[in-house]
Amino acid sequence: MFELLASPEAWIAFAALLTMELVLGIDNLIFVSIVASNVPEAQRDIARRVGIVLALVLRLVLLSGIAWIVGLTAPVIDLGITGTPGEHGEPTFETAFSVRDLILIAGGLFLTWKATTEIREKLNPALTPHEDGPGVAYSTLTSAIIQIILLDLVFSVDSILTAIGMTDQLPIMVAAVVLAVGLMLLASGPVMRFVQQNPSVVMLALAFLLMIGMVLIADGFGRHVPKGYIYSAMAFAAAVEGLNLLARRRQRRLQAGRVRDT
Repeated sequence: MFELLASPEAWIAFAALLTMELVLGIDNLIFVSIVASNVPEAQRDIARRVGIVLALVLRLVLLSGIAWIVGLTAPVIDLGITGTPGEHGEPTFETAFSVRDLILIAGGLFLTWKATTEIREKLNPALTPHEDGPGVAYSTLTSAIIQIILLDLVFSVDSILTAIGMTDQLPIMVAAVVLAVGLMLLASGPVMRFVQQNPSVVMLALAFLLMIGMVLIADGFGRHVPKGYIYSAMAFAAAVEGLNLLARRRQRRLQAGRVRDT
């Protein structure tokens, strides 16, 4: 262990892995924030904390069985169908599915369904009673936790397979995962409050989840989309929404100042 702590290569691997785990954790954090905001206010913090803690537990459980998790990439079903060759000679899709592929496809379908359902409810407020109305319709805490567990499993498998691909040192993996999930736990409260206070951000977050769901499905069919493209698009959209929020805030201040002057 001391040799590992004294190794510059180990620290470089830890920093790279921590950064990657934090980036991959964005998806998990957005989903937890959306789901937790749908339960009664008194239970939101419970749902949020339980969701993040479960993400840590699942990751550590998967790390404890590295040989098994690596085996998830071996094909278990082959339908014998492949797409036409693309630019680099690789098929546009394939149907030789591993357990990992099946998990990603199932998770992607669930995430797509969840995001689509939430967007539909946001676009049709009459379908769902308002929070301040007499007939408040919330998700139950149990339902929210089950949804979080299902997506935690998907994100955890993706996270651990990424970690295994970056280093073969288990202590580095565990340290990076624990620290990344700890930072997610600290950030989850402010993120959830920010999402709740800004309805337009909710729609943007749901659009992110819909895109991530489609990417998971594509990945399951052997069509890998570079994560850099995905997160660059998300960062650009978030920056544009940030400018919109800033513009609306300044406009409200200007209007309030005019009202006071009159």
